[in-house]
Amino acid sequence: MNLAEVKRVYFVGIGGIGMSALARYFMHKGLPVAGYDRVASDITRSLEQQGSHIHYTDSISSIPPEFLNSQGTLVIYTPAVPPTHTELSYFRANGFNLMKRAQVLGLIASGYRTLAVAGTHGKTTTSTLLAHLLSTELGCDAFLGGISRNFESNLVLADRGNNLMVVEADEYDRSFLQLYPELAIITSVDADHLDIYGTHEAVIDAFRQFTSQIKPNGTLVVKQELAFQPRLDSGVKLLTYGFTPECDYYPINIRIDNGLYGFTLVTPNGSIENLELGVPGRYNLENAIAASAAALALGLSVQALSKGLRTFRGVQRRFDVRFRGAKSIYIDDYAHHPKEIEALIRSVRDVFPCRHITGIFQPHLYSRTRDFADGFAAALDMLDQAVITEIYPARELPIEGVSSATIIGLMQNPNVLFLQKMQILAWLKDNKVDVLLTMGAGDIDRLVNDIAAVLAEKEK
Repeated sequence: MNLAEVKRVYFVGIGGIGMSALARYFMHKGLPVAGYDRVASDITRSLEQQGSHIHYTDSISSIPPEFLNSQGTLVIYTPAVPPTHTELSYFRANGFNLMKRAQVLGLIASGYRTLAVAGTHGKTTTSTLLAHLLSTELGCDAFLGGISRNFESNLVLADRGNNLMVVEADEYDRSFLQLYPELAIITSVDADHLDIYGTHEAVIDAFRQFTSQIKPNGTLVVKQELAFQPRLDSGVKLLTYGFTPECDYYPINIRIDNGLYGFTLVTPNGSIENLELGVPGRYNLENAIAASAAALALGLSVQALSKGLRTFRGVQRRFDVRFRGAKSIYIDDYAHHPKEIEALIRSVRDVFPCRHITGIFQPHLYSRTRDFADGFAAALDMLDQAVITEIYPARELPIEGVSSATIIGLMQNPNVLFLQKMQILAWLKDNKVDVLLTMGAGDIDRLVNDIAAVLAEKEK
């Protein structure tokens, strides 16, 4: 379908982070937008305030009548919605133009000089930081996988004529294969989404295909230590980043001041001194090196780079400090893969050494829990106190023999506790915490404000 022919857009699963960015985009274009989601959230409430019509019951009668006209109506759906969904089935049976989120994003991106950030983890912060860096001087539009603290949105529409667009390139459902970027970053290629890919090698093959789609004479920025051989078209320039001198871009003279990193960035064109990153976490420093390499390759000045790194405020749910008091500190994070949990805990220990760390983890998906139970157990063993909730199923049905107890049974940490999500607030009221983490990609974030309120009350 030609997007120029679209008169109205309906979203099945409008509250997702990627879907909501598209909804904002079409509203910005002046098109009527409506949609369904399972539950209300801060994102859906924000979209409603901006003029979209959203309902929370899977029912044809809840759809605004004008969106039931197949002529000119584009229906965008997320693969997270099951194929048995009533509304989705109706649209399929009645000749509507249906497209996956990734297909629509690919069509939009085809009109831009696309800068795509991919990786099984790290892509949200890296893409958000790259968009922020470019906004300080060059300008760009961006579709982000999180809510930027600087832009207060997951959509950036600030291009200044150079037609640059930053896109978070999601490997789930092979979505990123809809993109043909001028520049790409790859932060990681760990095993994940094995319900889609089956094997780690299939994940790696998909990333190789993604790199083959970089335009001729484009650029690939890749983490140097990855056991990954990209497949590149002619003339594509390969740049590496990391923490060692074998990389094209790496930091030296690293220091921590009030929890934030200062460093010198070594580049192929010399060193850039006295850089400061505005958010904590060693993995954020690594993400900053990747974004800096891309921004400099695009022509960003050293002055703009320095300002952009210093003024970066991060992303909601990525090392997101939600409460800081005299007695406790509370950080919320989207970490839902063992590597992400490990990186988060190491970063927290860097910033808050010699503190007692309690982590509350909500496993995401039965299949991911089954596939990475050993990894989850090892990562959570790094905590002083671990609390594990029930699995958030998302799109999945239960798998026999797989539960939170699968992880707990593999842990060596004696200080591990299972709690239902509804029990967490009461437990926090009755137990002392020093540094508290909440982790997971499900709905654990719905408790963030209440948790912060409990900790604030205990400060009195």
